[in-house]
Amino acid sequence: MTSPDKIGSYRVERLLGIGSFATVWLGHEPSLGARVAIKVLADNWSHDLRVRERFLDEARMLWKLDHERIVRVYSLGALDDGRPYLVMAWADGGSLRDRLTAGPMPIGPSLRLLREIAAGVAVLHDHGIVHRDLTPGNVLFRSRPAIAASAGLADLVVIADLGLAKALAAASGLTARAGTPGYMAPEQDDPAAVVNARADVYGLGRLGIKLLGTADERAKGQAKLRDGVPPTVATVLRTATAQRPADRYPDGAAFAAALDRAVGGPAGYEAFEATRTRRASTGRLRRFAAALVLVLAVVSAAVASASTGGRMRAVPGSVTDRTGQLTVALPDGWHARQAVWAGLPEPDREAPAALVATPDFGGWQSDPAVPGMFVLLTQGLGTRSTPAEFLAGRLHDGCTAEPTRTTRQAGIEWTVARYASCPDGEKTVVVETAGATETGLVYVQIAPPAGSGPEFVDELLAGVLVRD
Repeated sequence: MTSPDKIGSYRVERLLGIGSFATVWLGHEPSLGARVAIKVLADNWSHDLRVRERFLDEARMLWKLDHERIVRVYSLGALDDGRPYLVMAWADGGSLRDRLTAGPMPIGPSLRLLREIAAGVAVLHDHGIVHRDLTPGNVLFRSRPAIAASAGLADLVVIADLGLAKALAAASGLTARAGTPGYMAPEQDDPAAVVNARADVYGLGRLGIKLLGTADERAKGQAKLRDGVPPTVATVLRTATAQRPADRYPDGAAFAAALDRAVGGPAGYEAFEATRTRRASTGRLRRFAAALVLVLAVVSAAVASASTGGRMRAVPGSVTDRTGQLTVALPDGWHARQAVWAGLPEPDREAPAALVATPDFGGWQSDPAVPGMFVLLTQGLGTRSTPAEFLAGRLHDGCTAEPTRTTRQAGIEWTVARYASCPDGEKTVVVETAGATETGLVYVQIAPPAGSGPEFVDELLAGVLVRD
């Protein structure tokens, strides 16, 4: 597929996704510094009047809704060949489908996320719209921590792709079968059935099972949820995915209310996460280096004074990662190992630079008293959020959060967040820091030695060197 240079006034940067009926590009307006998602009707459907009208219907619905929880449309245009396109808000945090590729999310955050998805669907239902295709790929995230913080999330959850949505009055047997298998309500497979908000409730239930289920989501015909999911939540998901529409909740708001009751009210989400944190304290964050879904490389280990065959260059008192972009000065007695990024992929980029350092690799993953640090340099995170926004999403449940501060070290303006009095099984003190460079966002997580103050953290940050 050939990438267009420009669409309207926007310079096209890269492809974001390809669907059955449209292609989505990332556009950039240099004078405003703005990035948008541009959805273009696929060429092979451009002459189908029904598909074209459905594409335009989506633009009209989004324009009328103009809501934070629903992807916003800014303008409508047409290419030189006549194909229409929508200029929409860019979901810089990716999709739920992207995040699930890194593995299952913890139960507490999954419950919060499901509640936020339901709130977005409720907006559609309040406006008389049924989505009909709720899938992980249609749940997006935007870096808006100030708005999302009230829900305990780092990003704002946004519902997207209303191309299959119809006004409830029109979503009847006259519409064609549409939806994604596995998330589509049974009645959507019946051309004579009436499709209403209860079909979206089924989709919400299936999303809940995806978030809270085991790798084998179905066992003996029933959804199999992970250990630790409250039985009351399991009941909500069973009701939402009932075969008969009449046996489900009537709409998204009713589903959200049922989920609230199942966890003991809105405050129950936080209480549930705190309870799960205490129960799992011996395992959660015991592997401190994995706090950002990172894993240590089994090979490519090195100490600061030894050579590693080219994977890591060693100089006295410091170590450089295999990309050559990241150098870290080590305190006396500390050693370093290469780390591997196992989180969201960064298309068209090599694996980010990452290092782990500690005086005792054998003890620091199991003994909270052993200090250590993890350092990551990534281009992808730097394009999606500022250092302060990124740290706003790195929460440590059960710890006491101290006010953030800033410090300038080695030419980088660092934002520093400190968490203390953490539960048993975690490091007693955890320091989260991030800074922006021309190369990307550099993130450091530190477990300082007992009794050390902010000067120790600043000395470590002063030893972090980033090269272009």
